[in-house]
Amino acid sequence: MPFVERDSEGHIVALHAKRQPGAQEELPLEHPDVQLFLDPDHNGPEHAQQLLAESDRDLSRVLEDLITLLAEQNVIRLTDLPPEAQRKLLMRRNLRERLAGHGQVIVEDEGLV
Repeated sequence: MPFVERDSEGHIVALHAKRQPGAQEELPLEHPDVQLFLDPDHNGPEHAQQLLAESDRDLSRVLEDLITLLAEQNVIRLTDLPPEAQRKLLMRRNLRERLAGHGQVIVEDEGLV
């Protein structure tokens, strides 16, 4: 665990492997203050995981649109997909159609991506 040196406002300004005159406080690397010092722009693993989760949601819509497009062009048939995938795709399509028909703002359906 590193020893931290803080400024007058309490922000970490340095990490030391050994106890120093200005660095008496020992903190684990996982401590939020240490993480902020090591990654001031929040581009560390936690931020990356958040971005990945957001990307997963976006990508799932892209894949859904791709499957729809391929089916419309007779490249694949919906029945070519596993039953569980068919069920999920049909459920999402039905939900979007129902919400779009009621003028719900929650649906941001701009057609195919």
